[in-house]
This record gives sequence, C-alpha cells and structure tokens, in this order.
Amino acid sequence: MALTEDKLIERIRRRIPSSADAVLRLGIGDDAAVLRPVRGTEWALSCDQFIEGVHFLVEAHPPEVVGYKALARATSDLAAMGARPRFFLLSLMLPASRTGRWLDRMLTGMSRAARRFGLTLAGGDTAASIGRSAGRSGRKAAGGVALNLTVMGELEAGCGVSRSGARAGDAIFVAGELGAAQLGLEIILRGMHRQRRWRHLLTPHYYPKLGIEIGRWLVRHQMASAMMDLSDGLSTDLTRLCRASRVGARIAEQSLPAVSVPEALCAKGIDARALALHGGEDYGLLFTVPKRWASRLPRLLYGTRITRIGEIVRGRGVNNGVELIAANGRSTPLEPKGWDHFRIVK
Repeated sequence: MALTEDKLIERIRRRIPSSADAVLRLGIGDDAAVLRPVRGTEWALSCDQFIEGVHFLVEAHPPEVVGYKALARATSDLAAMGARPRFFLLSLMLPASRTGRWLDRMLTGMSRAARRFGLTLAGGDTAASIGRSAGRSGRKAAGGVALNLTVMGELEAGCGVSRSGARAGDAIFVAGELGAAQLGLEIILRGMHRQRRWRHLLTPHYYPKLGIEIGRWLVRHQMASAMMDLSDGLSTDLTRLCRASRVGARIAEQSLPAVSVPEALCAKGIDARALALHGGEDYGLLFTVPKRWASRLPRLLYGTRITRIGEIVRGRGVNNGVELIAANGRSTPLEPKGWDHFRIVK
C-alpha cells in the first residue's frame, strides 16, 4: 500500500522527540505550533537547508549522517548566540524511493541529534520530490532529498551575543580544532572514504560537535563581545565578523589549532594550513573577548580546547582587513577562501 502523507508524518512523530510541554502548548500534527514563552526570556531563531548534491552525497553520506548533520548545522547557529536549543521545525522533500528504509535511518540520525542537543520537534511540512528531465533523452530522473530546518532557542532577555560587538584590542578565540571536518570531506572527494584506514577521520565531518555549552558559559559569564559559528571556514567567517563589527583582525598563523594530517594524505595534496584557514563545517565557535578578561578564559571548556589566535584591530577601509602573521613576523592579507554557495556562479 502506498505511503500517505499522514502516515509519513506519523512515522516522523514516532521517531523524533515531539511531546508538548509547558512551553510548547501545541506541536506536531496541528496547523501551527503554539508556544508560551517564559517571562524574562527571548527566542533566537534560525533556519538552514541540507540538500542532496549540494550538502551531502548519497553514495558517501549514510542516511543517519544526513539526519544528524542536517539538524546539527542548524542548531550550531543557536550555539553562536549563546541560546539553549528548544524546538525545531522540519520541512522534508524526498522521492518515493526514499520513503522506506532510507527515511527510517535518516530519522534515526535526526532523533539522535535532537536528544543530544535538547530539541523537540514542533511541526513542519512534507512534500514529494518531483522527477526532473534527464537531458535530451526526455526521461525522468528521480528528484533528490531536501531538508529545511528552523530551530528555536531560548536565552535570557538581552543576553544574546551578536557578531557585531567586537572592538579594537579584543582577543580572538576559537573553540575546537580547525579543519577536521574539511579533512573528512577531502577524503570523500578523493574517493577514499571506504578505506578502513581513513574512516576515523570522517567523524568530525559526519557528526560535528557543537559549542552549545561553551556558548551558554560565555553568556552566563558575560565574556564574549562578539560570537559566531565556524561554518564556512575561518578566513570567511572572521571576515564576516570583522565587517559586522567594523574592525580588522590580526591572526598568528602558529597559534592556529590545525588538524593533524597524516603524511600519506599530505602526499595527496591535502594541506593542514589550508584546511585550518579555509575549511568549513567545523561548527566550533569563533568569538572575541575584551582584553582585560582574556586571561580569565579557561584553556579547556566542556572538554573542548579554547585557543587564542589573534586580536581585533581598528578597521581598515571598506573590507576591514584581516591579516595573517607568519612565524617570521611577515604580515599578509587573509583572503576569504572558505565556502560560498554563489562563488561558482558565473
């Protein structure tokens, strides 16, 4: 018997946490979710897409990874605001061929992420992925999978941290290792992800660790002057933070907590420095701290290494220059070469 939309929604409801509570008065299954905010709190909202062929490859990303990572990517934006993740909406488009075992496995991964991050499914939408013309043959090719997630987080009123608060003299920090997720992607792009010897290096790409607790700690202690997540690479994300704050930055190359790349992969052209500077999808936090407080920041927070990598300086022109300082003291402009969806468009 064909799967109906109602049955599909019921499968989603059974597999992902979706029970109403004191804040979520009405959730999945109705025309809209109804929330009852707690007095003295504000809501942080963000949305993110996860599209087959753009963000994941069916032949390289297991369904569990698709579900987990789709929700993790969206939730990372809440961590960057210092918010506590609470609810999410899922809009799902998929072809009929993926409504069986593939869907169940994807929902298992998403359920794992929801429980880990403390999220409850509040609603969403579903649609069939329509086939498309496959070139001159005129045949129809099956449509792909697309997930759109809207996440909602709770934070104390007036305590959210934006990316626009950095000031000259602030210290720049990153949480976690730089380039580990990109290393996993490089292994996939080279077709080596099925080799047992490299599988452990895929984990940061498949199942990224988020800085939720770190973001909450920074908010509670009022330490961060500006903050964002590292989704598109340090060079790109730091440039965005500087532009938003109308400042510049100086980064010490030797201070970067770069991923360690095995010699066999270095021989294939994978460079740790490039991964650390431009690799995306680490989803650690990039944040600034006023100079007078920088020394108080722990070197380790919730098991994650916290590294000071540079300082904020006065803005330089329209682009608010970011400079990379080499070990010999030489300074060069750090061009934003991280991920950009539209860079390839001519």
